[in-house]
Order: sequence, then structure tokens, then C-alpha cells
Amino acid sequence: MATKKQRRRRSKDRRHEWEYVYVDDEGQEVEVDEPEKTPARKATQKSSKAPGRQPKGQLKGRSGRTVEPPSWQRALRRGAIFAPLMLIVVYLLQKKGDKNIPAALVQTAVLLAFFIPFTYVMDTIMYRTFRKRLERGGAAEPKRR
Repeated sequence: MATKKQRRRRSKDRRHEWEYVYVDDEGQEVEVDEPEKTPARKATQKSSKAPGRQPKGQLKGRSGRTVEPPSWQRALRRGAIFAPLMLIVVYLLQKKGDKNIPAALVQTAVLLAFFIPFTYVMDTIMYRTFRKRLERGGAAEPKRR
């Protein structure tokens, strides 16, 4: 069943008159006899599964992605990606007279010492919430616009 917002939008679309026109090569508007109809959804496309349920292991959310289990390798890879960016930011934020690359490297190493475990913990939290949703029987179907 459509939500209240969807019903309002549909009724608004039905209230307004629409004219279908094309602009020809000369720049003049030409009316169309019959508007092109968009193909309606077929009843055969719907599956026989219970509505709002996904097969186990195929939970689809807003993005439709599955969440992978946390791994230190992935956290280290993220750290390697962000390390040069952190180094540049730390170097640029130093005082003008005290620009020192070894000091920036040490500060970047300290930042990475916090960043890598933090990303691992965030991956763990995301994976646990994903698993809880799977155990509850899946989330509702993604909203269509």
C-alpha cells in the first residue's frame, strides 16, 4: 500500500493537465496526438514470496549492499588510503616557521594509531546491526520513487 506522501503526489499529478509537445527542427512546438504511455508493471514480475521479506543472506537496504564482516586488513587498507591525506593536512596546519616533516610524520602516525582501530570498531558495529536485521527476518522492501 502506498504511503500518505505517495498518495498525495499521485493525486497532485492527476489534478494537473499535461500537454505533450515536441520541439521540431525549426524550434516550434508540435502537439502530439497520443501521449506515450509508460509500460505498467506486470503482475507476473512479482514474486510469490511474502511481501517485505528477502531471502536469508540477501538483505537489501537503501543502497542494496551487503555488509562484510570486519577485518583488520580492510582497516589497514583504509589507513593506507587516508595516511597521505592526513600527512598533508598535518603539514599544512603547522605554523609557518615550524614546518617540519618528521614532526608531521609522527603526528600522522599517532592519528593512524587512533584511526585504524576506530574504523575496525565501526565495521564491527555495522556488521552486528546488519546481522541483527537478518535475524529479525529482513527489512522492508526498498522504497521506489
